Amino acid sequence: MQDRIVEFAGLLRRSGVRVSTAETLDALRAVHLSGLSDRGFFKSALRASMVKRTTDLPVYEELFDLFFSGVGDLVRANAPVPSADASSGELTEDELRALLERLAELLRSGDLELSDLAEALAMQDAGELERILRELMESGKLPRTETNYVPPGASKQMLDMLGAADVAGEFQRILDLAREQGADDAEIDRLRRYLEKRTKALAEMLKGLLRLDREQEHRAEERQKDRERLLDKSFYYLSPTEIKLMREAVAALARKLKNAMAVRNRHAKRGRLDVKETIRRSMEFGGVPFRIRFEDKRRERPQVIVMCDVSDSVRNVSRFMLQFVHSLQDLYSRVRSYVFVADIAEVTRLFKDNDIQSAIHKAINGDVVNVYAHSDFGKAFTQFQRNHIEAVDSRTTVIILGDARNNYNAAQEWTLRDLRERAKQVIWLNPENRSTWGFGDSEMNVYGKHCDFVEECRNLRQLYKVVDILIAG
Repeated sequence: MQDRIVEFAGLLRRSGVRVSTAETLDALRAVHLSGLSDRGFFKSALRASMVKRTTDLPVYEELFDLFFSGVGDLVRANAPVPSADASSGELTEDELRALLERLAELLRSGDLELSDLAEALAMQDAGELERILRELMESGKLPRTETNYVPPGASKQMLDMLGAADVAGEFQRILDLAREQGADDAEIDRLRRYLEKRTKALAEMLKGLLRLDREQEHRAEERQKDRERLLDKSFYYLSPTEIKLMREAVAALARKLKNAMAVRNRHAKRGRLDVKETIRRSMEFGGVPFRIRFEDKRRERPQVIVMCDVSDSVRNVSRFMLQFVHSLQDLYSRVRSYVFVADIAEVTRLFKDNDIQSAIHKAINGDVVNVYAHSDFGKAFTQFQRNHIEAVDSRTTVIILGDARNNYNAAQEWTLRDLRERAKQVIWLNPENRSTWGFGDSEMNVYGKHCDFVEECRNLRQLYKVVDILIAG
């Protein structure tokens, strides 16, 4: 069971559910405590240990049933069912029990050397059959089929993989042994009809196994396609369900940036290798570099200021950018955030005092600035220049999110020029298509002259590009 739980964790990862090694170990300990006798407890123990996000619950439920129930259901569905009517010609429960006891006696007394599959099939060993079929399914070598039709060659290929290419021949040897031991024609006939049904049941199980495998593969492919579609879908047009998925994706992207920068900072703690000084110090040891010298350089933790336009036209984009930036608060020495429409206000404290989703809701729904005013970038930038410019220094990366549509008000581009002179870099993220910049009331061409980077950013794939810029910076 331990191996199966580890394999299940791998299946969850391949399907987009984040399961760490530590969480897999937690799952093993939880199952050890809860036991395997109650399926509900077992399922809950794994779910509590492996699933952290509500958006992953449907995937978990689906894969659990496929992984832990699918093959078992196949085996149970193809088990012989005793007849309650002795006149039906089918084996009654007592007759089936007696036949299985006779088979067990034959297998013990004869030197048959049956394959594991043939023996489990004949004796209705459901646990062993499930193990054999599951191992075959998890091998990743099953024949691929695009429809429900299973070609005859596929079943033979699977039997070869199981080392049981001639199950019918193995069953015939059981009949031959029974005849040698004096079984009459009636007993031989009962054994033959039973074993023929088990052979047909095996064929049905193998077909079902292919269908399960195809279904699992199909669902994994569909989830991958959904993730790809989500990468390119505009923040503007997300459905409520997609918004939940996007929150998780943005948080994952923030973690990726944190991990990349953490590695870089660890490498920078003692500086780079100083080749010249190392060679110079090695002279006293005959050129052997016993003392490695490093440049005494340390990276300063940067600061970030984010200014988000929360007007109607870009509010949904601002939601994700605020989430992204505030997922990085422990990476930067300081993160200060502002929202604006015509007026600008700081929301740094709002994010410290509230959980992130509550803070974002308040920031973009009118609790801080009037979100129903007409956009005026020039006015907002002038207020920032007058009241908050001291927050910007040479370590500060300024990120501005907005469409730069200024309603034909004065652009006040001088404020952005002064901001650029003080800051380390200014990045402007515009959620509009680049082809629309500079047309109508857009001041993007004016503001863009005073920015280090101007990027189109209206979906997750474009946000990945922004992450690359931040890592490089």
